[in-house]
Amino acid sequence: MKTMITTTGLRKSYGDKVVLDGIDLSVTEGTVFALLGPNGAGKTTMVRILATLLPAGAGSVRVAGYDLAREPERVRATIGLTGQFAAVDRLLTVRENLRLMADLHRLGRAEGSRRVTRLIDRFDLTESATKPVSALSGGQQRRLDLAMTLVGEPRLIFLDEPTTGLDPRSRHEMWRIVRELVAEGVTVFLTTQYLEEADQLADRIAVLDHGRIVVEGTPDELKRRIPGGHLLLRFSDSLALDAAAEALHSAQRDDEALTLQVPSGGDLGSLRAVLATLDEVRAEPEHLTIHTPDLDDVFFAFTKEPR
Repeated sequence: MKTMITTTGLRKSYGDKVVLDGIDLSVTEGTVFALLGPNGAGKTTMVRILATLLPAGAGSVRVAGYDLAREPERVRATIGLTGQFAAVDRLLTVRENLRLMADLHRLGRAEGSRRVTRLIDRFDLTESATKPVSALSGGQQRRLDLAMTLVGEPRLIFLDEPTTGLDPRSRHEMWRIVRELVAEGVTVFLTTQYLEEADQLADRIAVLDHGRIVVEGTPDELKRRIPGGHLLLRFSDSLALDAAAEALHSAQRDDEALTLQVPSGGDLGSLRAVLATLDEVRAEPEHLTIHTPDLDDVFFAFTKEPR
């Protein structure tokens, strides 16, 4: 598979403050790569450098096969950028905003009209096409912003906290659109504060903290690195709890809540083993909950307090 972004030793400083401290990354074409990190970790600076809006301090960067320092115009021709605030003209209508973007891309009148109409349909903006942007909801404005990014048919899209402030329904709609784009071969570089969003969308995740990548992998790989997975068993009476506690020696017991917490990776095999043991001693739990580490656990495990 082709590599869409490669950074080697990427650095950026503002005076004595080091924002990016030797970043090595590789992003595969046609995937979603999520960059997570606390506020001030350097995520937006990273996006601005990769999108040619900010020069790197040191290191090498290739985007879509082009050297970022020597061929920025070619990089710009292959990318799109959508930030956390919709970059649209609120006085113009939906169609006028998209038409303006088509003109900026120097599309002919016929091709520009076809592309604008197709994007209005795709992003479910038909009923709002003649309305000024100021009359749209936040979710509609964000969809329009992404549609404008797609007028130029970029191969790589940077989504910098794209669902900030959206309600759950609008956020899920954006997720659907992102999945469709990736299915068509578009590469998405995502920064987000919503860890569930990264878990839902990302093929790979990197966590940035104090200017350094502190951990990287698939969502499942990262979650497996965190201890603490367990089964929580609740019993109806103390007799069942006693029998289960005697059979499950590694369990932590809570007499007041009538529960046992059993270490477990959350896989089907370990669950079956616990249930088989309980069946042998006739201690059937009233309720069972499986807890496996999530990206919140990963985030807190690998990031530090602000300096």
